[in-house]
Amino acid sequence: MRDGFRLYDSHAHLGVSLHSGRVHTLDALLRDMDRHGVDRSLLLPFPVVEDYRATHDEIARAVRAHSDRLAGAASLYPFIPEAEFRQEVRRCAEELGFRALKLQPQYQALNPISSRSDFFFATALEFGLPVICHTGAGAPFALPSLFILPARKFPELRFVLAHAGGGLYAAEAAVAATVCPNIYVELSWLAPHQVRMVLEHVPASRLMIGSDLPDNLEAEFSKILGLDLPREAKQDILWNTAAAVFDATTS
Repeated sequence: MRDGFRLYDSHAHLGVSLHSGRVHTLDALLRDMDRHGVDRSLLLPFPVVEDYRATHDEIARAVRAHSDRLAGAASLYPFIPEAEFRQEVRRCAEELGFRALKLQPQYQALNPISSRSDFFFATALEFGLPVICHTGAGAPFALPSLFILPARKFPELRFVLAHAGGGLYAAEAAVAATVCPNIYVELSWLAPHQVRMVLEHVPASRLMIGSDLPDNLEAEFSKILGLDLPREAKQDILWNTAAAVFDATTS
């Protein structure tokens, strides 16, 4: 809780990143949440890890120990055998209680508009998991506009455009959410004026905020708290949208 608002970090990472060398521990994450007034965080694996099953298990242990503050999400390389992919997503959803499936085209080069990607979105829909789609760095497959076609093909599946195109493609993210009501936008990495631009086109009820990295916690939440917006809109971005998408029982 901060300034009377509940805060939901909809994009936090736990574990060891092979591509960046970052190590995010549970103890450090909880300390950062306490220091910045974050009530709840969605934990995602890094896109490149040594063992995706072990990383999922690490996140599951953290969630079990702190279920009031943490939720889990899955991420795994989409080019493993499809049966193996589906089995692990099923395990994450049904046994581990995870709330989302992450696609990171920058390191998992799956073309969202190729028929080859249909199995990914169909699996997420089968197990009731919203898809968090990294956008921005990693173009062309990380372009926000490329998620319009799968969002239309799978209208019952919720898509979250992480980082809203990373600033460079923020307008694309706004357009995608405008034409697809099942597309949501996560606003990390945008400057405040870009958040305002997105808000001109997308209601706050389909916007959320995340940190992505612990160093960003203060900046990401402060930029929303500092905007001159109605209180209801701020609370949507800071808590309500993420809670509704990822864990309706806590909303």
